[in-house]
Amino acid sequence: MAMALRYLWPLLLCSPCLLIQIPEELMEPPVITEQSPRRLVVFPTDDISLKCEASGKPEVEFRWTHDGVHFKPKEELGVTVHQEPHSGSFTITGNNSNFAQRFQGTYRCFASNKLGTAMSHEIQLMAEGAPKWPKETVKPVEVEEGESVILPCHPPPSAEPLRIYWMNSKILHIKQDERVTMGQNGNLYFANVLTSDNHSDYICNAHFPGTRTIIQKEPIDLRVKATNSMISRKPRLLFPTNSSSHLVALQGQPLILECIAEGFPTPTIKWLRPSGPMPSDRVTYQNHNKTLQLLNVGEEDDGEYRCLAENSLGSDRHAYYVTVEAAPYWLQKPQSHLYGPGETVRLDCQVQGRPQPEVTWRINGIPVEELAKDQKYRIQRGALILSNVQPSDTMVTQCEARNRHGVLLANAYIYVVQLPAKILTPDNETYMAVEGSTAYLLCKAFGAPVPSVQWLDKEGKTVLQDERFFPYTNGTLGIRDLQANDTGHYFCQAANDQNNVTIVANLQVKDATQITQGPRSAIEKKGSRVTFTCQASFDPSLEHSITWRGDGHNLQELGDSDKYIIEDGRLVIHSLDYSDQGNYSCVAGTKLDVVESRAELLVVEYDIEFEDKEMAPEKWYSLGKVPGNQTSTTLKLSPYVHYTFRVTAINKYGPGEPSPASETVVTPEAAPEKNPVDVKGEGNETNNMVVTWKPLKWMDWNAPQVQYRVQWRPQGTRGTWQEQIVSDPFLVVSNTSTFVPYEIKVQAVNSQGKGPEPPITIGYSGEDYPQASPELEGIKILNSSTVLVRWWPVDPALVKGHLRGYNVTYWWEGSQRKHSKRHVHKGHMVVPANATSAILGGLRPYSFYHLEVQAFNGRGLGPASEMTFHTPEGVPGHPEALHLECQSNTSLLLHWQPPLSHNGVLTGYVLSYHPLDNGGKEQLSFDLPDPELRSHNLSNLSPQLRYRFQLQATTKEGPGEAIVREGGTMALAGNRSFGNISAMAGENYSVVSWVPREGRCNFGFQIWFKALGDEKMGARLTPQSVSYNQSSYTQWDLQPDTHYEIHLLKETVLLHQMAVKTNGTSHVRLPPAGFTTEGWFIGFVSAAVLLLLVLLILCFIKRSKGGKYSVKDKEDTQVDSEARPMKDETFGEYSDNEEKAFGSSQPSLNGDIKPLGSDDSLADYGGSVDVQFNEDGSFIGQYSGKKEKEATGGNDSSGAASPINPAGTLE
Repeated sequence: MAMALRYLWPLLLCSPCLLIQIPEELMEPPVITEQSPRRLVVFPTDDISLKCEASGKPEVEFRWTHDGVHFKPKEELGVTVHQEPHSGSFTITGNNSNFAQRFQGTYRCFASNKLGTAMSHEIQLMAEGAPKWPKETVKPVEVEEGESVILPCHPPPSAEPLRIYWMNSKILHIKQDERVTMGQNGNLYFANVLTSDNHSDYICNAHFPGTRTIIQKEPIDLRVKATNSMISRKPRLLFPTNSSSHLVALQGQPLILECIAEGFPTPTIKWLRPSGPMPSDRVTYQNHNKTLQLLNVGEEDDGEYRCLAENSLGSDRHAYYVTVEAAPYWLQKPQSHLYGPGETVRLDCQVQGRPQPEVTWRINGIPVEELAKDQKYRIQRGALILSNVQPSDTMVTQCEARNRHGVLLANAYIYVVQLPAKILTPDNETYMAVEGSTAYLLCKAFGAPVPSVQWLDKEGKTVLQDERFFPYTNGTLGIRDLQANDTGHYFCQAANDQNNVTIVANLQVKDATQITQGPRSAIEKKGSRVTFTCQASFDPSLEHSITWRGDGHNLQELGDSDKYIIEDGRLVIHSLDYSDQGNYSCVAGTKLDVVESRAELLVVEYDIEFEDKEMAPEKWYSLGKVPGNQTSTTLKLSPYVHYTFRVTAINKYGPGEPSPASETVVTPEAAPEKNPVDVKGEGNETNNMVVTWKPLKWMDWNAPQVQYRVQWRPQGTRGTWQEQIVSDPFLVVSNTSTFVPYEIKVQAVNSQGKGPEPPITIGYSGEDYPQASPELEGIKILNSSTVLVRWWPVDPALVKGHLRGYNVTYWWEGSQRKHSKRHVHKGHMVVPANATSAILGGLRPYSFYHLEVQAFNGRGLGPASEMTFHTPEGVPGHPEALHLECQSNTSLLLHWQPPLSHNGVLTGYVLSYHPLDNGGKEQLSFDLPDPELRSHNLSNLSPQLRYRFQLQATTKEGPGEAIVREGGTMALAGNRSFGNISAMAGENYSVVSWVPREGRCNFGFQIWFKALGDEKMGARLTPQSVSYNQSSYTQWDLQPDTHYEIHLLKETVLLHQMAVKTNGTSHVRLPPAGFTTEGWFIGFVSAAVLLLLVLLILCFIKRSKGGKYSVKDKEDTQVDSEARPMKDETFGEYSDNEEKAFGSSQPSLNGDIKPLGSDDSLADYGGSVDVQFNEDGSFIGQYSGKKEKEATGGNDSSGAASPINPAGTLE
């Protein structure tokens, strides 16, 4: 029904042209045809006109609302209502500031007749008075030369965009550049002031286009104090002032970002997009790169944009986080339609936007929420659906979609009518088609209800009994595989409950066109001609034609009469070339059908080849191609070649079989006609030059043998050439100076003479290592992990060869933290010869690096320039571990490990968390300023919520990468039950394992193995502490063949109980305790050891009195009372606490030795020193060598031991 009635409404607008009688009483629902824009700004002296026009039949009536309240324009003073038909517009005259303020607000127009009510969109009327600058006292701005300053503008607010200009009292624009610039807010920014900026007439001018006025701010007096030395400073952003900001950009609209910085020297602005490349086709940079404008914003433009302000002293940056949103826009807009009684109506209102718009429906301007509940409509997924509509259901619906960025409104009427059946297709129409094709007979009908359509033959029977006949839903009848007896009359009948109508369609079936003789494929010689013929049969009653096409193009359209001749069904192609190869078609047709026959044309040529059986047997070379219409040719041959010829035919698809070979012909000898190419002179030693060249091919020898005459002399000497004739393609020139340029010539010679005069090539003798190192200009720190290295070019005279580039080597020497682990991590970079800088990336923050730069040539590397630099602090890596441990129903204990990469000095941690399960987005965050902290207790947590915890380590550069964990308190975890718990046993052990449940926090408990039966069997096993997350526990020292009960306890609460039996056949009896475990034996051994120690001390005292003694004896006396015996003659590890215990009087290792009168170092004893440090700097290494044992005593002594009174060291 809907498809047929769709044609009705155009007929109502143009019924005379179709000569169809439409009832005059048919009405038209109201349709809004014109309305004021959604936003209307008016100014003093402007007339205020609100427009609302609509069509409809019967005549529509208009009403207005103002801020949701009924508004009657006719009753308002100063309001004139327009009297034109179909118009509800009105005009407010006599406008002034107070008058306009009274009429401000939101207006909406409603147009109604008997069929329903249409509604306009909301019209917001804004009245704006004459702009005035607020009265203010402008004080002089005093600033010292080189400092930054901001001159404020602060123009009056306006509903329409205004323009700002900064000028002086002479109405001259203030010159703007990288140093001086005006921001989008109208303020004038100076990155640094100069004495030339000293003026008393900086005037901000605001242009209001709506009122066509320009107002001025009071002049600002800028006073610049001169100074002898302007202080340099790194950039600082004047706008925006914070480190980051969030912006919302509207889809399809432009996005403007701005960064203005101060500093001296004047900073430059650079824009970056970390998430991807800038869309270069839509981005423009304005205001000396301070403003980025992105046109036609799309969803792909979402993300982070950074501006970077830089000068020679440093940089400052700002991050814009842009979220792209969109005002509502249509995906499917509801459409007005006519419907018949009993139909189901569906109006789709599909919109999109960011955020997703809210869709509401109205019927005749009334929200559906305010209508009676017994209405037959329903709303399903944004669509309005009405079932079994009747004429009384005629209405105008409104779909309105809105989000915070805009509103969409669509009016769509549902017009339910009853109309008699009509057929739009003309009666007695004739259709023609050829045999074997498909014919289509049209019958477009409409009516309300939708009429049924059927096709009948001349006897009144349905034609659908023949399977070749098939109907379409729009009334069209199709007939496939037409036959000659299908010619005749066919009747289309359309009927509904009011009437039925019939038209006749005449079908004539014609003979099909056939090609009786088509063109045949041909293979022709190049330069010849070819003829294609074509004959066809046609229906005698139809006009016909035969045309020719070449590779799909109509040949007559080429306009080349000399190439093609087309007449009497023949195509003649003259002067065949390879470009003529292809497919040629004969196309025969009438207005009813077209047939085509195709042929392929191939064109050939001949390839002349030769073989020299003496120099290159069984290898054939081409001498050239000959057109296919020739049978002989003249060839240009080379001297002294044994020619054997053959001929091969070639066409588009490749060569054919070659002809039999001819007899051999030998050409006479001659002098060479060519010289070698690619002549080079390079040394492979510092005192020689190797001359090389590409030897001549044998075909260019022109004789049985060829040699080469090599000549050379120093460049620029104009002296005598030295020369040598060689057979090999190289010559070594000896006894040359290092890296000297030479002029070189290489000429071919044979028994018949010399080749042509060769060109001069410049070569060089051998290179030596570079004699100079690049002078380092300095290191520029770009960020915590990247530096820029600069150096001056090396003097070419000292390169001693061709400068190939620079080799940059750098390695990590250690961290700037107090204690560092030392190891070498080398990086290399090769820089081209024309470069004098390199960027080193991927460095470790807060570290010392050693740098070497070397020039290199073909010989190798020269001496290095060295420099040490350090990288600044960066943000740390993520903490290594974060564990959650349940404390109670409202508290958790978080414990962690510090990050592996500190990248600076840790200043503490930042802990953040927020609940996950209730949709809450509020995040709690607080600082933990103690870098040594490893745990933190969180209380007052909700028992029933899961949380996301995020921990970040911090340095002075800020927080680093976060480690994230999720979990809840003990209450959320539920009962402390164990899933999939099991136990297995061996002879003397048992393994208990369980699977920790996901999301459950860790807690501690105890496992107790209790033997059943013989209580005296073995030692009683004590409960062992276990962590829930460790997932397994192994108990050793069990008895074989024994039953055990396993208890899992949390304090006094039994969490789980199970049993296990060990393997084996008998109990393992422990041997009885021997006398070595008795107390008396232990006391005896202790006394013996103590006595032995006293005797050793007395021996040392006796040996040290008087007489001569060796260095070893002297060192052995340096025994501190706090000295500890060293195992395996090494120093053991010691901690910082042990160092502090010695006090300030503790001498160094060198200090211990020198007071004893020995200047010997550890190296003198033949030992070596290997010192290593932990990450925290603690000493973990050892001294090794032949004299380690002798040096042991000196390290721990509290002072120099006297050989006269050694016992003083034992106090």
